[in-house]
Amino acid sequence: MSKLLLSGNEAIARGAYEAGVTVAAGYPGTPSTEVLENVSEKYQDSIYAEWSPNEKVAFEVAAGACFSGARVITTMKHVGLNVAADPLMTLAYIGTVGGFVAVVADDPGMHSSQNEQDTRHYARFAKIPILEPSDSQEAKDFIKLGIQISEEYNTPVILRSTTRVAHSRSLVSVADRQESGKPVVFEKNPQRFVPIPAWARQMRLKVEERLKKLAAAAKTCPANKVIWNDKKFGIITSGIAYQYVREVLPEASVLKIGMPFPFPDELIKDFAAQVENVLIVEELEDFLEEHIKALGIRCEGKSLIPNIGELSPDVLNELKIEKGKWKRENSETNDSPLNLPARPPVLCPGCPHRGIFYALGRLDVVVTGDIGCYSLGVAPPLSRLDTILCMGGGVSVAHGIDKAQQHNAKKQKIVGMVGDSTFFHSGMTGLLDIAYNKGSSTIIVVDNRITAMTGHQDNPGSGRTLMGEETGEASIEEIGKACGIKNIRTIQPRDIKTAVSALKEATESPEPWLIVSKAPCPLHLRKPVGPVQYIEDAACKACGACLKLGCPALEKQSTGKVRVNTLLCAGCEMCKSVCPAKAVNELRT
Repeated sequence: MSKLLLSGNEAIARGAYEAGVTVAAGYPGTPSTEVLENVSEKYQDSIYAEWSPNEKVAFEVAAGACFSGARVITTMKHVGLNVAADPLMTLAYIGTVGGFVAVVADDPGMHSSQNEQDTRHYARFAKIPILEPSDSQEAKDFIKLGIQISEEYNTPVILRSTTRVAHSRSLVSVADRQESGKPVVFEKNPQRFVPIPAWARQMRLKVEERLKKLAAAAKTCPANKVIWNDKKFGIITSGIAYQYVREVLPEASVLKIGMPFPFPDELIKDFAAQVENVLIVEELEDFLEEHIKALGIRCEGKSLIPNIGELSPDVLNELKIEKGKWKRENSETNDSPLNLPARPPVLCPGCPHRGIFYALGRLDVVVTGDIGCYSLGVAPPLSRLDTILCMGGGVSVAHGIDKAQQHNAKKQKIVGMVGDSTFFHSGMTGLLDIAYNKGSSTIIVVDNRITAMTGHQDNPGSGRTLMGEETGEASIEEIGKACGIKNIRTIQPRDIKTAVSALKEATESPEPWLIVSKAPCPLHLRKPVGPVQYIEDAACKACGACLKLGCPALEKQSTGKVRVNTLLCAGCEMCKSVCPAKAVNELRT
């Protein structure tokens, strides 16, 4: 058995390989993205991997494969499980044949997410087991354990990762692949796989029976363990919080719960009976604490440990025992010692989305946004997004505002914005709703032919699969036609004059429009999209018109005039098109 230095995501991919997984489906979303990327890069001879259009589809693909006896994983971030919640709840009733593990990565601190969620609640909601690794070794091992539990109890299993586990590296002992050895074939049994009410009622009873068996086995589950030290300090913890506890409070006795649900009641009671003071240290919600208090065990938890943001050793450094009780001292450890200026994220130099936002700035419209790079259009100087809800919401929210104002004497002009990958994910249904219910909003799909914000993953419009195979490119324009949208126009967003003209025509029309803003992501191309520009200092009038583009390559000088940072310039020429003094020209070497 050899050792490798692996991130949590790399370890999960390795665990899938060692566990004999043959199908892996998911949707990219930080912090989970690298799991399937590693599967496709390193284990494609053994595992079929795909980026599905959304998490619901990925979950259903994995469910279908497991119904045939295959071992499977599906991957997503926490908000993705919201999308996949429908099949999750029913798969918990139907049960599994081959091993099924849903890898869900939470993002405490919202490093790259629109909210914080604690996926452990979904496990309790669905009445299925959840495993929570604390490092890369456990991330690998718990995939194998999850497959084992899934097949033994015919249940889907969730593996809850977090940002810190997913991206931190540690040594991992690796082993050989263990094939299932069972034939992959679907055996017909409607009473087993079809949850019509008459049969689903019997499935419901089996869910409860299964949960009792899992709860009884929780005490001896290898994911749960006790580390005995000073029995004055008793800490119950799980996930990455365990690592912080061991670092900051090494003298404490610790109950590490690697399978938070079903709750290991007997183990918790035994541990609590042998320590003087019980503290629950968990990241985000009081999932364990609430249940432990319900068992009648006196303990402290969220009164001392915050339920907002990412946990850190600094928080635990403030804890101490005083007069037989846990206390938390106020300290300056959570304050940044450096008074650094804010560095808000910006659209990259040459980003085609900048042109469409600039064009929207010329119009009096309400813009409903979505999840992707173009979310950055909310920041100054573009300041051209008014709402963001969820993936696909840019389309549907626009329609909602439009319909709410249908009887107004003067309706606001509504524009919905969505990216190409997000359009394929869940924007198409909103567009269909607009056509079917006679809406009048204008929908813009900013199409850069790649899933850019999560690291340039392929999607149904890119022409390549996760496995590197060439495939057909889905046409947004043709999908729009199929939905019933009659007014469709494709524009080059770097041509700002044409963009303004097209948007003005669309927003003044009483009918719905689909504008496809089509231009490649320069970061994905890894080359400039045009010639590098420069600004002739003598011709510059210091009017600041080009600065309204918010391009990082444009720098304001002390004189008020603007210069081009040629190391950053991507050659999009948008600054040239908006300069009234014609001071921007191609740099010649």
